[in-house]
Amino acid sequence: MLDVQDQIKIADYFVIVCGLSRPQLRALNKELHVRLKQAGAGREHTEGVELGWWILMDYGDVVVHLMQPEAREYYDIDGLYRDCPEVEWQRVELPETVDASRLRAAE
Repeated sequence: MLDVQDQIKIADYFVIVCGLSRPQLRALNKELHVRLKQAGAGREHTEGVELGWWILMDYGDVVVHLMQPEAREYYDIDGLYRDCPEVEWQRVELPETVDASRLRAAE
């Protein structure tokens, strides 16, 4: 997680997550959507779900990048924003995992 607010004006934080396959990125997208919806966050925009190479989830101040390793290496977001401070994301508490019926209801 990067604090990008001093570098760009469209977001305060980038969360960069690596997944190993299209199905894994799509599952991460779905799970994050459900958990953040439970926490009260409203998703503004999502791109790339169909291809599953790089899924961008825009929550306004926070932009989540779900990327396959090759996409992460190719676009080098980490390198582009290397001067931005990292945020200790391990300290952030999330809601408990939801069951499948809630996941289907959120779609």
